[in-house]
Amino acid sequence: MSSCPCGSGLEYGACCAPLLSGESRAATAETLMRARYTAFAERRFQFLTDSLHPASRQDHDAAATRRWAENSDWLNLEIQSTEAGGEEDSEGVVEFVATFKDKGVTHRHHEKSEFRKEKGIWYFVDGKMVPPKTEVHQTPKTGRNEPCPCGSGKKYKKCCGR
Repeated sequence: MSSCPCGSGLEYGACCAPLLSGESRAATAETLMRARYTAFAERRFQFLTDSLHPASRQDHDAAATRRWAENSDWLNLEIQSTEAGGEEDSEGVVEFVATFKDKGVTHRHHEKSEFRKEKGIWYFVDGKMVPPKTEVHQTPKTGRNEPCPCGSGKKYKKCCGR
């Protein structure tokens, strides 16, 4: 038995497999998010379409989704946070990072996804990319005429500052 690609720590057959086969439904927005990730990893494209909210299907490009999934090796899913999306809720947001490899290059897809439950069924509505955080360096800049921080004894402008 293998563990589920979604990273839940559960066995695949007890986690996302029943959702992907239609045997059961997602109880929470996070459960649906995990199943959608697994659908990418397992190349279960119909599940991706079926779990998309009907109002969001008009601009869904199934062929592009298939190409992305087929040309990527899905490495890891990290759930960053969830807002609502529980069994008693009708809406929820799941922030996640999906790590995948495309043409030998590792990428991190960081997204906040919106989910809606209608008639007891959770659907993916939309996702927005989360921009990387801006890093502010706390150390002061080295002046051009100061000694180079590499320890060479030269001025910064004649060494590493070129």
